[in-house]
Amino acid sequence: MASSGLQLLGFFLSLVGTAATVASTIMVEWRKEVQGKHYTYEGLWMACSGTERTTCENHKSVLKLAIEIQATRAVMLVTLFLSAIALMVSIIGMKCTHFMDSMPASKSRISRIGGILFMTAGLMTIIITSWYVTKIVKLFQESHKLQSREFGHAVFVSWLGGLLTMVGGIFLGCQRCSRSPSSESISSNHLLPTANPKSNYV
Repeated sequence: MASSGLQLLGFFLSLVGTAATVASTIMVEWRKEVQGKHYTYEGLWMACSGTERTTCENHKSVLKLAIEIQATRAVMLVTLFLSAIALMVSIIGMKCTHFMDSMPASKSRISRIGGILFMTAGLMTIIITSWYVTKIVKLFQESHKLQSREFGHAVFVSWLGGLLTMVGGIFLGCQRCSRSPSSESISSNHLLPTANPKSNYV
């Protein structure tokens, strides 16, 4: 089983990554569009526009949204759901907690499951964010010269959150990173046949 310190590091990184993913999902600046002095910010849940004064409005119809927004919104919600499950599972499986202390093998397996869930959530976040960026870059290349479209700060926050979540999941799921050599020698000694000291006793 991985050491308690490595598990704590992985859990902390995953927790920070999940918080960053939540922040990026709520943020408005997924895409920004500038036309002269007028700017528009578009997020997964609302859009803001203005010149000196900004007004924001929630997306009213899901069907009228662009496909990249619909897909990104759906996948980000799934990753947050997986991260929430991974948090609960990891707390049970970590060595520093007292859950299932009488069943170390099951506790180790649960910790590994939590790490895999975190890795899956982080990888999904990175993939969907990268796909969203490619869509924005394509729109930028096809747009008019007077109209500048590009991705905003939420994209970088989402990338960072996905990366931290995935790295933390790797630490949590790594079962052989800090295996104790003494425990290995003890277990190997049990496998060796022992001679009977009383075999020659008369």
